[in-house]
Amino acid sequence: MGTLACTDASRKNTIGHDNILTSYKDMLFSMTGYGKCETQWGNRKITVEIKSLNSKNLDITTHIAPAYGDKCLALRKIVADSAVRGKIDLSLYVEDTAGSSAAVINGDLVRDYVAQLSSVSKQAGINEPADWWSIISHLPGVTQTNTAATTSDEEWEVVSKAVNEALDHFHDFRRQEGEAVSAKFREKLQNIAALLKEVEPYEGQRTEKIRQQIIDRLNSVTTDYDRNRLEEEMIYYIEKLDINEEKQRLRNHIDYFADTMNSDVAQAGVGKKLGFIAQEMGREINTLGSKSNHAEMQNIVVRMKDELEQIKEQVLNVL
Repeated sequence: MGTLACTDASRKNTIGHDNILTSYKDMLFSMTGYGKCETQWGNRKITVEIKSLNSKNLDITTHIAPAYGDKCLALRKIVADSAVRGKIDLSLYVEDTAGSSAAVINGDLVRDYVAQLSSVSKQAGINEPADWWSIISHLPGVTQTNTAATTSDEEWEVVSKAVNEALDHFHDFRRQEGEAVSAKFREKLQNIAALLKEVEPYEGQRTEKIRQQIIDRLNSVTTDYDRNRLEEEMIYYIEKLDINEEKQRLRNHIDYFADTMNSDVAQAGVGKKLGFIAQEMGREINTLGSKSNHAEMQNIVVRMKDELEQIKEQVLNVL
């Protein structure tokens, strides 16, 4: 059996919990990740690297050494079963520490290539190449490496173990990156909640301002009007501009976002759900802006939109 020496390239983050989301359990995972593992099998030094970026679905690209070409599908399955989603890059390199796997030139194939190229040159009426080797050396199959066609069960056990070790470090990196994203979410949710409270003092001012504007305009008109009917219409108009429902729904969405972050299934792919909640938050904030009819309130709405936009940017990288 080979020996295993794995490298965890993740970094540590310390996140405080002195905020409104005190029950948060740091369950979010980022789609950005990196894991590496090196192992030895006989004279072979095997290196496994796994990297990922954000993606809507699972997209795996592999760079597998020819020695393990027969295990490509099995390797993809190991990664697919573990990575959930993201743009994953799996690399498996092999280095012969004994230097015994020098490339061998296939002489029969070289002679066959020369014969074919000479024949085609005569038929096409073009000169044969002056430097045969610069052309032939790049043709497939000319050089071969002495590697086994299939991987033994014992060797495969070592390789698969190395891949799983690399995946462990890969997930550690994702978790620690997720902690940084979680801290950003908590900060932005707090900011939006605080801005929502800043709206309240202006609500009474806004209602009185609207009422006075309507009365002033009517007083400037010489035609008589029914004051009772005016009050009814004014109440109806002001009720249409009421934002209490929007405020309550926005609070509910903030709580739902936080609860979803706290859930036990967060690490199993919660990024899309958080994205949908953020969209609903955006709708309520937009409605607040359209109903505000008050300069200070509109300024607060713009600040809330800025905070939410930063949440949306980070949500794209949540697993």
